[in-house]
Amino acid sequence: MSHIHIMQIRTLVISLLFTGSALLPVSAQQYTLSECIDIALENNRNIKQQELNRQQREIAYSQARADLLPSLNASAGQSFVFGRSIGLDNTYQSTNSSQTNFGLGADITLFDGLRMKHNIDARKADLYASEADLDKMRDDIIMSVTTAFLQTLLNKELLQIAESQLEITQADIDRRTALVESGKMARGELYEQEAQLAREELNRVQAASNLRLALLDLAQIMELEEFDDFDVTAPPAETLISETPLLASKTVYESALVNRPIIRSMQYRIESSEKEMLMAQSQLYPSLSFGANMGTGYYKMSGRDNDPFGTQLRNNMSNSLGFSLRIPIFNKFQVRNNVHSAELAIANTRLEMDKAKLELRKQIEQAYYNAVGAKSRWEAAQKSITASNEAYRFAEEKFENGRANAYELFLAKNNQTQALGEEAQAKYEYAFRLKILELLKD
Repeated sequence: MSHIHIMQIRTLVISLLFTGSALLPVSAQQYTLSECIDIALENNRNIKQQELNRQQREIAYSQARADLLPSLNASAGQSFVFGRSIGLDNTYQSTNSSQTNFGLGADITLFDGLRMKHNIDARKADLYASEADLDKMRDDIIMSVTTAFLQTLLNKELLQIAESQLEITQADIDRRTALVESGKMARGELYEQEAQLAREELNRVQAASNLRLALLDLAQIMELEEFDDFDVTAPPAETLISETPLLASKTVYESALVNRPIIRSMQYRIESSEKEMLMAQSQLYPSLSFGANMGTGYYKMSGRDNDPFGTQLRNNMSNSLGFSLRIPIFNKFQVRNNVHSAELAIANTRLEMDKAKLELRKQIEQAYYNAVGAKSRWEAAQKSITASNEAYRFAEEKFENGRANAYELFLAKNNQTQALGEEAQAKYEYAFRLKILELLKD
């Protein structure tokens, strides 16, 4: 996997600063894949922002439904007039006056070309689209955590391989040192083994650095504040593989068209665009509204007797009912252009849907063939391990019998180490590809 090579490059710098033992957490708290995913979903700030966006869409949907209700408003006013003012007898007099008004009005839209209904449907589709976007963001986080988690497991196994090979070489050196001290072997034959031990120690440090970097990447994806004692645990890769079947790409794609959030999101956006076009078309129809008003007031003019405040409020009470009809005739082509813009928005959203399906199909096909290729490489690597183990055993026997030199023995040992590393990489890549197909299906 290309990510492995990137990790190896970064390791070359880290390994210069830390020893292998310092890079590994001591008595670390271990997390399973499920726990890592739950923590990442809970901590991720992008998900929290998307949840706020979903709540905004929910408010817009609620407001669209509330627009069907009548409106009720109260009013009050106070005015003062100085100088000539009109009196109750409808004549102007040179005197000061004041007037207090109270009103209560209600109105409701009876028909608006179904604009409010289409607005409710559009806002509902927007709400569902935002929920699908939230699901997509969660899926992306799950994918990222799974990738980083399996990379960490791979690096842990590579470290175990490096440590195991180091232990074998150290055991060989200890055994041959005893032979040298007993005079049964020349000391010069230990030099190549000691050089091999130094190389394997460097490999162990680099493997430990890779593991630490992988743990750091995973912890950052999970947005952990403290991760000094962070570690992961999981069943062997063989168990992960046995629990996840290799799904056919066609099966995955058919399921993805129904379940994938990106597809559902685009479907709801198409629906929203269609409702927006109907809203634009509704402006071509007449609109009818009904209103009711009730009002009263108090009038006071200086220099004359005025009825009491309560009496005037009762006597000046007035009520009115009315209908208002609005018929569009010419609106500078605004409605026509709004309809055309809405039609273009629908066409663009449908193209986005086609692009999303095409990209999903491409992603699934690539994941499937990558899984098939990883499986083949894993099977070949398993055979390579068997052959390299036998080659190393045979080289060791020849070396013990004096029919092979130390270089041939260590070459066989290096081939064995390389085969073990390649088998681990192929195994975890296969497990990763299987997991990708499983996530794309749901």
